[in-house]
This record gives sequence, structure tokens and C-alpha cells, in this order.
Amino acid sequence: MITKARLIAFYLPQFHPIPENDEWWGKGFTEWTNVGKAKRLFRGHEQPKIPADLGYYDLRLKETRKAQADLAREHGVEGFCYWHYWFGNGKRLIEQPFNEVVNSGEPDFPFCLAWANDSWMAKLWNSEGTCVKETLQEQLYLGDEDYIEHFNALLPAFKDKRYIRVEDKPLFMIYKPLEFPDVTRFIELWQELAKQNGLKGIYFVGQTPNIKKREKILSKGFDAVNVVRLFEYVRYGRSLTRRAFDKIKRKVFRLPFVFQYKDAMKNFVGTEDSDLNVMPSIVPNWDHTPRSGLGGHVYLNSTPELFGKHVEQVLEKIKDKPDDKRIAFIKSWNEWGEGNYLEPDLKYGLSHLEELKKTLNAFEK
Repeated sequence: MITKARLIAFYLPQFHPIPENDEWWGKGFTEWTNVGKAKRLFRGHEQPKIPADLGYYDLRLKETRKAQADLAREHGVEGFCYWHYWFGNGKRLIEQPFNEVVNSGEPDFPFCLAWANDSWMAKLWNSEGTCVKETLQEQLYLGDEDYIEHFNALLPAFKDKRYIRVEDKPLFMIYKPLEFPDVTRFIELWQELAKQNGLKGIYFVGQTPNIKKREKILSKGFDAVNVVRLFEYVRYGRSLTRRAFDKIKRKVFRLPFVFQYKDAMKNFVGTEDSDLNVMPSIVPNWDHTPRSGLGGHVYLNSTPELFGKHVEQVLEKIKDKPDDKRIAFIKSWNEWGEGNYLEPDLKYGLSHLEELKKTLNAFEK
């Protein structure tokens, strides 16, 4: 029986203004801008989502970061996995909250990093749900000198006692491992640098939506994969008849991509999730329409009760793994613009977090 599950929640730091977002989207833009202006697009569509206990916070405030950590800890979350941005030549974005966490030593709550190695795009959806893209900040891979600078910038975090470790190595995730042409060299170099700086190495995790890419990712030098089956049901879980019906309904009624959470959650978990080199994902909810309008996907009726059943399925998959590898990632703690969060909202309050805690307590005996 499981004794302790290591649940790590992805954490978005874009809840504070930066000069680049001011330039691209208007003065004062943060993730709350899209959240607040979200529209109800069909009957039964619950938008806008409104935060409850923590309010429309600013992540520059240490009090906010502490309140988040306290809430997560109280309900069984081991730590936050902060999204990290490094575009090459030392260019970083929305790094202030994490830098202050490291530099201040507060909150005293575990953390790790996931490198969102992807260009920032302006994605604009027209009235037909077609996406038009424009590059705002390009992701570059510039070779050893830049990789060394990147490592040294993160070394204080890697050495922090709060940093989440596997095999006594800091866990570092890469969002798009197979879109990094030189990733094997990058991993080899960082492993060398880690050992030179008194670490046992880095535990590299590659994220993927497709478990069939696992072996290819591992062959690049990764230790494990985090599989996110967010759209597994949309792509593979429906019959041809159902797919045709959904397409017609969407076109006739001018809808986003609408599905039931109870259907989608059946595909969030797979048989491979019990394998030692697979870290599964927990998905509490999803509604991307604040960012993408009619181009967004919506999972309706993501109730706390269904969420609890989903968590139970994931825990069952990881229960027999070694203690430090009994990991699942929660997607996400605070992706409000994607309708993907555990933080309390006005509809459900603390119910999802309470369900998480209750389910964990049932297993951790």
C-alpha cells in the first residue's frame, strides 16, 4: 500500500506585469486580463472563472506566495514546479516570482523547475476558430556557452534545500524535449556541470502528450517522462460517428470544442503510468476559451467528486514505485487562463483541494 505520494503542481508565474507584456498586450497585462474578460460562449458554459480565497493576486507579493504554499501544503501537495523561461543569450521572462522565492528563502515549500522551451506566440482566433500566429519571443538554442550560462543562473536554486530531488538529484523538466535539436549535448553538459558543483547530477524529465514517444525521449538522455494525456480522449477516445456528430454540432451552433470531463478523464490515465520511468499527470479541469475563444477546448462538469476518482486512479498507478519516484504532476495549480487550476474559485471553493486531501489520506495509511 502507498505510504506517501509525491504530488507536484505546475505553477504559472505570469500573474504580475512585465515590460514585454505591456508592449505586446497593453499596459498592466497579466494572466488575469484574459481571465477577467472571458465570455460565456454557450448555455451551461461557466465563464468567467472567479478566484475565491486568494483573489486576483499579484505574485510580486511575498504574502501571496506564502498563502499559496500554505494552501497547497495543507491539502497534500508536496511542492510547486515553476514554469521557467530561458530563450537564449540570458533572455528570461516572468522570472521575478521564482527569483524572489530563491533569494528570500520564503516560502519554505519545496519546488522544482520545468523549462518551457517554446517560442512565445501571439495566437489570435478569428470568428471561425482559426488560429493566426505571430512570434513574440523566439526560443533559441545557442550551444555550450549559452547552456553553461543557463546552468549557472539556476545553480543557486539547484543547491537550495527546498529543491525537489529524485535519486538525490534536482529534478528538471523540459517541456518539448524532442524540439530541442541539441538536447543530448545539453543534458551531458549539465550532468558534468552538476557534478563539478557538488551535485550528484540532474534528474531530467521530458514532458510528452504521447506515451509512444517515451523511448525516443529516454534515448536522448532523459531519466523519465511526464505524460500529459490531456487530449487523449479528443484524439482517440471517440468513435467516428461521435467525431462527425461533434464536428457538425460545433459548426452549426458556433461552439468551441466541448466535451464532458467524465468522458475525458477516462483517457487521462494509461497502463504505462505504473512504469518506473513514467510520471503521470492529474488534471483537475480545463477550459482554454479565455485565451482562445471558439478555438478552445472545454471539459464541462469537472466536479470535485469526479476529480477525486481521477486522483485515486493515478495513485493506484504509482503506489508500488520506490519512495522518491512515487511522483505525479498536477496540471495545474494556477493556470486560470486555461481553466486549469486547483486554487479555490467561487463555484467550488476549496472542494477540489479537500477532495485531493481526502483521497490522499485514504491511500497514505
